[in-house]
Order: sequence, then C-alpha cells, then structure tokens
Amino acid sequence: MSVIVYTESENGKFKKNAHEVASYATKVAQQMGTTATAVSINCSENETLGDYGISKVLNVQDDSLKPFNAKAFADVLASAISSENATVLIVSSSSDAKYMAPLLAAKLKAGYVPNVVTAPESTSPFQVKRTAFSNKGFAHTEITTEIKIIGVSNNAFGTIENKTDITVEDFSVDVDSNFKTKSTNIDKVVGKATIADADIVVSAGRGLKGPENWGMIEELADVLGAATACSKPVSDLGWRPHGEHVGQTGKPVASNLYIAIGISGAIQHLAGVSASKTKVVINNDPEAPFFKAADYGIVGDAFEVVPELIEKLKEFKAQNS
Repeated sequence: MSVIVYTESENGKFKKNAHEVASYATKVAQQMGTTATAVSINCSENETLGDYGISKVLNVQDDSLKPFNAKAFADVLASAISSENATVLIVSSSSDAKYMAPLLAAKLKAGYVPNVVTAPESTSPFQVKRTAFSNKGFAHTEITTEIKIIGVSNNAFGTIENKTDITVEDFSVDVDSNFKTKSTNIDKVVGKATIADADIVVSAGRGLKGPENWGMIEELADVLGAATACSKPVSDLGWRPHGEHVGQTGKPVASNLYIAIGISGAIQHLAGVSASKTKVVINNDPEAPFFKAADYGIVGDAFEVVPELIEKLKEFKAQNS
C-alpha cells in the first residue's frame, strides 16, 4: 500500500506545484508508515522526484493524453490507485486538478478535501486542516471514506528535499480517446512568468489610469522575475488580458510576494490573493481597504514610487551580480 501523488507537467517538464505535492505526499506516507508513489503523465523528468522523497514513479506515456482531459486523467489515476492498492491521493490546487478531482472522487466514492494547508493532523482518524470562507478561516475536516483525495493549497506546504532511491516503471492504461470534451486550441503567453507558477506577482488596478501606463508595471515585474496581474475592472475595461485578472472571480494567487499597485482592495480581490505570504500595497489613498490586509504599505503616487523602486532594485542587482 502506498500514497499516490499526481505530479503535473507541461511540455515534458514538471510544473512548480509537482515538487510541492511530492513533498507533501512524502510527509503523509511517513505518517502512515508507507511510501509515496507518483503518477507522471508525458513527462521526461521523472527521476527528479526522488529528490523529494518519491520512491516510485508510474510513468505514463500516451499521446492521446495531450492536452489535459479531466475525465481521461481521472481514469488514469483511478487505475494507478487500484494497481497500488492506495487509499490516499494527493493533488495540487491547480485549475486542472480542481476540475479532475471531483470526477475522480465520484468515480471512486472517495472523500475530496481541497485547499489543505498542512500535513494531516491525524491519520487515524484522518483529519486535515484547510482554508475556509475565502481564506478568512480554517476548517478541521475528517475524511471517513476508504479512499481519500487531498488537494494541497499552492505554496502552503513548500518543497522539502528528501533524497530517496527511486524506480521508474512504465504504466499503461487503456484510455478511451473518444472524449466528449476536447481542447481544440490553447493560447498561452510565452516568455513570461505565469501567475500560477510565479513566486512574485506584480498587480495593478485602475490607479494606473490607462493601459498606456503599464510599461512600468511590466518593467518592475521583469526586474523581479515576476508575473504581471491586474484587478477585475482593469480586465473588464480591456486594459489587460482577462488571463491576468486575479481575485475571487479570477485567478487565485498564492505567491511568496504579491505587490498591489493602484488597487483599492475590494473584498473579491482580497479573497483571491489572501493566500499570498507577503502583500505589499502602493496606493495614494491612505484609507484604501487593501492597507488593512497588507504586510507592508506605501502611501504615495504610483507614478513616483514605482520608477524609484525599479531604480533601487536595479542598483541592488548590479551590486550583487
């Protein structure tokens, strides 16, 4: 018996969350006195999972599983769980995982708990701690089903190196390629950090006054190696792509550093970014709601503060290069 973990990949490379869920699965396996086995689909970096405590990888290579299809991936994981006689499955909190996990839970009659932030408090009974009420509180949840699916909140557990001897086994599943839902086209921004994978996110709102002023936001993001994001009104106005909209109704953010520039801090926006570990706010309104949620705040004109911040960061990088 082992703990199964689904390690997401793209273009043959593991996503950032793969190593975090691998670390989490290793911890759960240690608590249960067993080992952690990863399911890897169309990835060429399987041996690297041994750095995070994974002892075995079930390597699935199947062109019909390109691109992601929730039902097909659920079928693969169901087969892996059956093959390994596993009772616990660990997944991330990516949009793909949140789409797939409920389908798998229904298929296996498993309990699924998303947004988990720590290792299980107990494995008998099986209890986990998860965020609730848009990250404003925590719930201590007991999973009573035989098979348990845990969705780990992004950037909550972290990556923990635990070098282990690893074996990679080919694993084949008869996948019905006659999918009812198919991806016909995928457009991705290339050459930039993505919101989901970035450690730092630089976001801006209507305080920027117009799309023509976004150059300094992109420059700040470039200096920091960050992803760019925006508030809902900005994307609604067409100043920025909808793919950059973060918040409760957009993409959730759980970065190490979130910089909000010219964003007042509506409750829907705060709900979507509250999982970020450090929040910095730059706003010329000292009464902006965002300051109450910020770890650090700068009251000032973004058009003065941001260029100066960029110059200071460039000087720091030059001195330390």
